[in-house]
Amino acid sequence: MVLALLTDLRCPRGHVTGHDETRRVWATAHRLPSILLSPAHAPARKTMPRLTKSKRLSVPHTSALEEELEEETTALEASQTDDTLPRKRVRWEGSVDTPEEEEDQQVEEESSLSGTAEKVCLAATCQSGRVACAYYDPVKCTVLVFDDSPEDHHLDLTKALLEKAGPDVVLTSSKADDNFIEVLRNHVDGSRGTFQVRPHKDFIPLKGRDRLLSLRLLSQLPVYQNDQDTTSELGSISEPRNAYDFMRRRRETGGDPMLQKWNASVRLANFASVENSPLCLGSIGALLDYLARARAVSDLEDEGINGLEIRSIEPLLLTDTMQINMDALFSLQIFEDENHASIHSDKTKEGLSLFGILNNTKTTLGRALMREWFLRPSMSLEVINARHDAVECFLRPENITTRNAMQGHLNGTKNVPRILGAIRTGKAKVSDWQALVKFAFHALLLRDALSELKHAGSVMIVRKLIKALDVSNFRQLGSAVNEIIDWEESTNTGRVCVRPRIDEELDNLKHIYNGIDSVLSKVAVQVSATILPDYTPSLNVVYFPQLGFLICVPMKEEWKTDAGITVLDGWSFQFSSESHVYFKSQEMHDMDVHIGDLHPAIVDREIEIVQALQEKILVYDEIIGHACDVCAELDCLVSFALAARSYDYRRPYMSTENIIDIKQGRHPMQEFAVPTFVPNDTYLVGGAGIGVTFPDDETETESQEEPHNVKNSVMVCTGANACGKSVYLKQVALIQYMAQIGCFVPAESAILGVVDKIFTRVQTRESVSRVQSAFMIDLNQVSLALRNSTARSLLILDEFGKGTLPTDGAGLFCGMLKHLLERGSSCPKTIATTHFHDIFHNNLFSPCRVPVTFVHMQVMFSLNQGPGALESREPSAFIEYEDDGSQTRMGPDDKIVYLYKVVNGYSLHSHAITCAELSGVPKRVTSRAQYVNELLARHEVCQLLDEDMRDEERRELADAEEICRKFLAWDPTLPRGGERPTPIRDELAVMLDRDT
Repeated sequence: MVLALLTDLRCPRGHVTGHDETRRVWATAHRLPSILLSPAHAPARKTMPRLTKSKRLSVPHTSALEEELEEETTALEASQTDDTLPRKRVRWEGSVDTPEEEEDQQVEEESSLSGTAEKVCLAATCQSGRVACAYYDPVKCTVLVFDDSPEDHHLDLTKALLEKAGPDVVLTSSKADDNFIEVLRNHVDGSRGTFQVRPHKDFIPLKGRDRLLSLRLLSQLPVYQNDQDTTSELGSISEPRNAYDFMRRRRETGGDPMLQKWNASVRLANFASVENSPLCLGSIGALLDYLARARAVSDLEDEGINGLEIRSIEPLLLTDTMQINMDALFSLQIFEDENHASIHSDKTKEGLSLFGILNNTKTTLGRALMREWFLRPSMSLEVINARHDAVECFLRPENITTRNAMQGHLNGTKNVPRILGAIRTGKAKVSDWQALVKFAFHALLLRDALSELKHAGSVMIVRKLIKALDVSNFRQLGSAVNEIIDWEESTNTGRVCVRPRIDEELDNLKHIYNGIDSVLSKVAVQVSATILPDYTPSLNVVYFPQLGFLICVPMKEEWKTDAGITVLDGWSFQFSSESHVYFKSQEMHDMDVHIGDLHPAIVDREIEIVQALQEKILVYDEIIGHACDVCAELDCLVSFALAARSYDYRRPYMSTENIIDIKQGRHPMQEFAVPTFVPNDTYLVGGAGIGVTFPDDETETESQEEPHNVKNSVMVCTGANACGKSVYLKQVALIQYMAQIGCFVPAESAILGVVDKIFTRVQTRESVSRVQSAFMIDLNQVSLALRNSTARSLLILDEFGKGTLPTDGAGLFCGMLKHLLERGSSCPKTIATTHFHDIFHNNLFSPCRVPVTFVHMQVMFSLNQGPGALESREPSAFIEYEDDGSQTRMGPDDKIVYLYKVVNGYSLHSHAITCAELSGVPKRVTSRAQYVNELLARHEVCQLLDEDMRDEERRELADAEEICRKFLAWDPTLPRGGERPTPIRDELAVMLDRDT
């Protein structure tokens, strides 16, 4: 299986049949039926294979097949006599087609079939603010996938994906967001394509994964010649003798379904990282299901998904966006979710991560936008430089006060798009209207603060803010809301109330409603005068919304008995409580008619006024939305400026060249975890593989102090265990990553080109739900990098090859680096670490023969006999070199000091035993390891076998050794006289201490 995977790493892409070549095959195939159906050539029909569309597209040698078909067609036509008339085709309607009409009909069929085959089909879905899609390229027979990514309310990412794919057929789920479906529909209407809303069951992730694993590309491993021979031999064997024999032969010929599924799940990660993207898996499943159905209808061959012609699966890349998958984000610690301390809470918070230390945003939209920038770093130099200009402007000493004031104004704004959505649906609360007024107020203050910024005339974000924050519009917006809504009354009543003197009718109703107490008191006096005193000692007239005016009488004890409540003439019982009884009289009915139900009338009128205000506010919907987006961008850039000021970040110079030149770079998170961080330099040039030279290469000299001045694309870092190699690798990738999201970088200076993709093989995320082992997961990560990397890519490989035999791991490591170097001008920038020191021997990976920069992490030893000695470039095993070149063997009490400094050359010592002692491994274990290690170095492993021998066996072994030495020293040749003084037997007896 490992061999098959390695073969898959290096296998070239499948042959892609071009459009013109495919059309010629179709034209040749369409000319055959009229000839093959003739009685004279019936036998040829049996030998000619049936050409379906899927098989024609997968023919690897189209030109050869075309020549063969044309030769046979020419021979068959030449066999006809000269007086033979052209054949005529008779339709069922009775009309006759001439040869010219027949040729036109064939051309029409070819064009219709080619048009159907070349349709680009896209399946996409968007749920809960995340979007994913997959589309099929019929020319390259490739499925391109875009994994789950956050989407904003403008759906800009969806529009970019549609422009990138240019689909003719668009599929989406019935449970997708309504705005998303509307954007897809508008795009299809503009391009005159086909749009289908499929049932949600077609987009289930589990079904999509099963359909994806059913592809021949994943389930069937490459077949070698010996496999084909074995298959042919099996086919020649007689019929199976029983059911077990039948099942065995079925597995050998057709493949075990479970094994095929396992192979597919393993190889899936070689093409794309979609295992953790449920929306993407669902989209792929819907796409494959549609393609299988379309093929069954057009070709009348229902082979299912297994019959689809798909030669590759590739990630869909946007033009101005860097590709970085979830493995790289996890390895570089871009995001880090920490669980809540309580086991009863499923909430998480951001831990020690790059997002955690750079995120100082004050708004909800700002945090969401920064996360979007982190997931999709920019590749546009214009965008990157515009962000760097803004951060540099905010870092000026004269702008610090203004920057703090601007951040305070941003802190006063809420999630305005959500508020506008609530206003649009009529569900806005008092707090929403208050937040809208505060936003207008802070927007005006923010606009005034912009005028106080120094040297900000050329900053893009400042110009966008000045254009977006129009003073007159936001002043009108705030005034319109503040003049109509009565904030105090609204807070007391819990609903939106209107100020006085806004509407005369509303004022009259409120005046009557507010003076109703005196009216009710007078009416109560009049009603009490008309009833007997013994009926009730007191009486009130009350008003209830929706119920009107009622007479309230205290509950008597006798009314609680079975006799019930006594109702006076002209009164009607309404309801009762434990302490009071409520009645309606004619006077109450008259008040209901003349005064009316005041409270509902007031509420209805206020709703009408607020509705008019709502329509007036929604006129500014686009203006407010654009201002919120610009303010969110400002929030992110101010956050970057605060981080740069707090952590001493510097502005990188973004170059059009494919280069990474970092001076005194630091790891942005590691420097918080250690008291002192040692910075290091890095220099890499993309596209500097084997056979590529640069004009100024001859003038550069190698320096011990500057290990980064050689123009190479590949850097190999060696050194002791726990000396900081992994941190060095990560810091290079993080500095490049931070520069392309628009932030300053932790370095003294940096000249960086644009990187299109970052791939890592640093950490292995194992899980019982994954069918791969740790080593196989590493292979998948490297395979994905080798398939998709370009000269602009950055590869970070930390000890690739571990987890298997040292010889196999070293071979994989060398083969991978050599494959990258052989790309020449397409070689990506690569930084790798390794402990396979054998590759530097016997010219397997000689520094003199390959364009690779070799560096190592410097260490120092505390020796008993003198001052510390720095490790040399090429130390021999277990020997450390001092500065004067003398060899010093490490003693038992010597200690190692990590300097964490990158210097030129490679190290042949990992100091694993010393690292084990520092980690607390018992001394007896490390001493034994040191002893065994020295024996291995001197090739005296046999001494380990002597440790378990008894004394008697040791004596016998010593005697045998002495005899062997005597025998080797004995000279059996004859003297010059030709006669031996003693017989050979006697000499051997003396040698063996035996009597003759």
